[in-house]
Amino acid sequence: MLVTRRNVFHAACFMVSSLVGVAGLYVLLESPLLASVQLFIYVGGISIPILFVTTLTRDKINPDVTARNRQWPAAALVSAILCGILVWVAITPGWTTIVEPVRENSVAVLAQALVDPARFAFPLQIALVLLLIALFGAVTIVKER
Repeated sequence: MLVTRRNVFHAACFMVSSLVGVAGLYVLLESPLLASVQLFIYVGGISIPILFVTTLTRDKINPDVTARNRQWPAAALVSAILCGILVWVAITPGWTTIVEPVRENSVAVLAQALVDPARFAFPLQIALVLLLIALFGAVTIVKER
């Protein structure tokens, strides 16, 4: 639905709903940390500014101008192929589960890995800079000339 909508606001709403759905999958996988990160970073940090930009820009809904999306057949084909692959993987027998107990300090280990300069500190800073740039871009687009 995200790719096939002509209205940008409706497409952004479908993007928010799909990202919330991914957070729901993380909840079903018993990973509340990843679910909350999905909600805060992607839904809150990326999707909501996109919704604000689309609602605050001028001429967001102009019935005289028809939006053309010439790439929808390719997007539908890729979506159908990916959906087929996912269904095939889901129904293929032979899944094994490895149940390991969750360590008590797993959140502390993750936090230490995120701020350790030798591990994930640099990618985390890059992600934060990209979010900041997206916020400045949203403000620039909305700002009156």
